[in-house]
Amino acid sequence: MPQLNPHPWFYTMLLTWLTLSLMIQPKLLSFFPTNPIHNKPPSNTKTQPWAWPWT
Repeated sequence: MPQLNPHPWFYTMLLTWLTLSLMIQPKLLSFFPTNPIHNKPPSNTKTQPWAWPWT
């Protein structure tokens, strides 16, 4: 069965991962996000307890 022979596919997989890791990933990580995260403290909201009519 040719699917079980790793010889032709192992080098292809290895080359693909090296390409991704060394060339494409640093280019993708250099982009700035379109919506940067601001260091804004979270606002605490006061909630009112629900007035249940049967209590």
